[in-house]
Amino acid sequence: MSKSKGRRVDGILLLDKPAGMTSNRALQRAKHLYGTAKAGHTGSLDPLATGMLPLCFGAATRVSGYLLAASKTYMVTGRFGIATDTGDSDGKVCERADGPVIEDSALTAVLEQFRGTSEQIPPMYSALKYRGRPLYSLARKGIDVERKPREITVHSIALRNCRWPEFTFMTCCSKGTYVRTLVGDIAAQLGTLAHVTALRRLEIGPFAGLEMHDFATLKEAACDGLDALDRLLLPIDRALPDWPSLELSHDIETDLRHGRPVAAERSWAQGRVRLYGPTTGFFGLGEVRADGLLVPRRIIPL
Repeated sequence: MSKSKGRRVDGILLLDKPAGMTSNRALQRAKHLYGTAKAGHTGSLDPLATGMLPLCFGAATRVSGYLLAASKTYMVTGRFGIATDTGDSDGKVCERADGPVIEDSALTAVLEQFRGTSEQIPPMYSALKYRGRPLYSLARKGIDVERKPREITVHSIALRNCRWPEFTFMTCCSKGTYVRTLVGDIAAQLGTLAHVTALRRLEIGPFAGLEMHDFATLKEAACDGLDALDRLLLPIDRALPDWPSLELSHDIETDLRHGRPVAAERSWAQGRVRLYGPTTGFFGLGEVRADGLLVPRRIIPL
């Protein structure tokens, strides 16, 4: 396979991240296969977790920030009776609890209590910053600091299986939801402890139902050349399917590419929009403002 280091690649790869690998390591491996230098991931997964990890290559990094707000769907397996310092099976056991077997009906009732909007205290083992330092760096030194609760929304949650002491449920939740904390909070409501033993992200908002690609698939495609790899990428505008689109003239596209606002047509609704040119197709994101102007926000270079 021939590969051009630092070649331009624009698109989104839905990687099926394997267990035991950090999100950044997965990104670096994919970047190497694609031979591109500019890339980033959205919505990182813990090393233990598997599943959908969108990787944005090239100009797709300009829309990656909008993906962070998307809801995410997980299949979660937890184990009752044991708490770990990280909240998952990668951590050290810090507490045990003996207790009676929890019935499915009791667990189902408690899961239902978590549906809707509530506040959650982020775990110490997280990438959130405290005075400029990631919380996990403090946690590794045994330092615990106060964390402010954050609002989260659990759109849906349902028990899938319960074979004591393990249980599995599916949930769709908002950005900023820590599933490890959710599992611990569920156990606390039942008067016991728990930690995550398996976690798989099934979907992310705009990519619901779309195919993921694992590293075995990527390596197989790489044997057929870079074009085969590129065919696994989604177009950039697939990340924002719910945004209205505007079909624009060449002159308007030129103005927007040069950072110049243009007069909006009366039929254009105010708000964020996808921009399409007559020959280039999708070329960026804009905003129709209340003052009657269409202004560029994120433009894809030619």
